[in-house]
Amino acid sequence: MRPVKTRPEDLLQAADRLHSAALHLLRRLRVRDKESGIGPAQLSALSVLVFAGPRSLQELAEAEQVRPPTMSRIVASLRRRRLICREVDPRDRRRVQLAATRKGNKLMLESRNRRVRALASAMQTLTREQREVLSYSAELLSQLNRLL
Repeated sequence: MRPVKTRPEDLLQAADRLHSAALHLLRRLRVRDKESGIGPAQLSALSVLVFAGPRSLQELAEAEQVRPPTMSRIVASLRRRRLICREVDPRDRRRVQLAATRKGNKLMLESRNRRVRALASAMQTLTREQREVLSYSAELLSQLNRLL
């Protein structure tokens, strides 16, 4: 493994390579999402509700970085497919939250499993040492996510 120099321009180059590699990896894995039968925007919104729990429409729009009218269309599509439902907020009965249904949870977990299996299959071609580096790198990426 090459040591990373700490000069600002070296850090920028390393960050650029990491950014590019992460984007390309996710794009390649996203091909597996077609098997879910819903579009990427719907799948992304559903993943927020499955993995982060119920959210209001506004909170979901913020999490997905879209405007509420756009999220309303995404939510309508997910509701038609019975992948999400509306629930009364237990803390404030005047508010409505969106939550994944059993069907939505199942679809999301199957989609995630397809991605993870594809990634694991590709990782099998690496040496044990390379897989260990990737495992450690995943921990570092989690750390970076908490900082951003």
